Amino acid sequence: MSDQHQVAVWDPWVRLFHWSLVLSIAANLFVLESGHRAHRMVGYACCLLVVLRIVWGFAGTHHARFANFWPTPQRFRVHVGRLLRGERDDHPGHNPLGAIMILVLLALVLMLGVTGWMMGQDAWFGDERIEALHGGLANGLLAAAGLHIVAAMLMSWLSRTNLIRAMITGVKTFPKKTD
Repeated sequence: MSDQHQVAVWDPWVRLFHWSLVLSIAANLFVLESGHRAHRMVGYACCLLVVLRIVWGFAGTHHARFANFWPTPQRFRVHVGRLLRGERDDHPGHNPLGAIMILVLLALVLMLGVTGWMMGQDAWFGDERIEALHGGLANGLLAAAGLHIVAAMLMSWLSRTNLIRAMITGVKTFPKKTD
């Protein structure tokens, strides 16, 4: 009898969205010149990806739906309580802390898109406050993405489930509970 079980979690659209967003954000932060056409187009593409992901959060597969992982206060308390007691708390989809991070990341991408668009409009062109806000949001996104990566690695270790592999293959492999 196997000491592991597998759960199909992330559908192809969720994985395509995730990795497309990762590559696009990395390109805008580290490769493309700020303010140039390519930077703007990639930024707008990121916003389109987020909007499509939001739609998929209501109409998509089971684990992609917000209702499946929305971080309610009860879900949050139970999850954090189990973590603090050193108990396993397996979630086929996002756990409540991961869900909060996803919502923060999606919001940051959309706010970056809005402030980027504003900088190209006559009403705000050259407005240093909008430029500073856009730069601050970009730094916030970079910090949140870094925290997301560290948290995924930590939760992979704590849960003995390779979360990065799951976002590549769509399948989570859990150790069977022994308790």
